Amino acid sequence: MTPPAEKRTPLSRERVLRAAVALADDGGIESLSMRRLASELGVVPMALYKHVANKDELLDGVVDVVVGEIDPPGTGAGWKAAVRQRILSARSALQRHSWAAQVIESRSTPTSAVLAYLNSMIGLFREGGLSIDLTHHVMHAMGSRILGFSQELFTAAPAVEPPAPAAMAQLAGTFPYVAELARAAAHTEDSVVGAGCDDQFEFEFALDLLLDGIERLHRSGWMSAQ
Repeated sequence: MTPPAEKRTPLSRERVLRAAVALADDGGIESLSMRRLASELGVVPMALYKHVANKDELLDGVVDVVVGEIDPPGTGAGWKAAVRQRILSARSALQRHSWAAQVIESRSTPTSAVLAYLNSMIGLFREGGLSIDLTHHVMHAMGSRILGFSQELFTAAPAVEPPAPAAMAQLAGTFPYVAELARAAAHTEDSVVGAGCDDQFEFEFALDLLLDGIERLHRSGWMSAQ
């Protein structure tokens, strides 16, 4: 008697997108292609096009999966705490998927999930009492930090030997403030890949600096016309 054929999980848009996210997590976004994704799912490439029209739609979809991992706004907290919690949740999602920030920046228009997230963040400011004028400028000031990432001035670099004392002395003689900052910078292996500043601390420091300033402007009734 012939054994029954193994039941295959039906292909769906969600299954395709989650497999694409897993592929990108394993090999980076450069490893994601329709052909490789089809192979991973055990289907022919044409089967994917019933669920994603092309590579651009696939990339939009994986962005939406990642943004969907961001926690919803907490209840009972003021606008400042709620905004902070959501942005740090967004940052955690992007840290789980290190390629995601690059893909978000590459999109010519925001995806539906990104638009929904931005809408909810604007809503937190507005429902917290901020004027539309101040909220407009806040969104400019927050920039990509609202989505959990920022373009850092000091990016993580491959680990290198620290400068020899003579080289540091020469640096201090020419660029004393750069040398002073280099000596004072805190480093941790837990927050960045390779040598570098404590990226998580710097992100939260800048986030709190912005939120404190926004709160001060809100309380003072600030308007851009001033």
